[in-house]
Amino acid sequence: MARMTDEEADYWDEYYTKNPPKVSGDGKSGFFVKNRGNIVILDDFSATYLHARSEGSHKTPSEIIGELIREKIAATT
Repeated sequence: MARMTDEEADYWDEYYTKNPPKVSGDGKSGFFVKNRGNIVILDDFSATYLHARSEGSHKTPSEIIGELIREKIAATT
């Protein structure tokens, strides 16, 4: 990968200092803001199982997780 020269780095530093990039100024929240409490990180084993079951059943991972949770709730009531 090519590296920037000091002159190029100085140019881009000055350019973005004077012209900062615009960020979503439309007031809309993005995916991560809307779903901040609903994002779950899985361990490798669980993720592999979920993806395999998803491919085999032609369902989304969310559908499979929902089914598993409903089964668990039904079993405890």
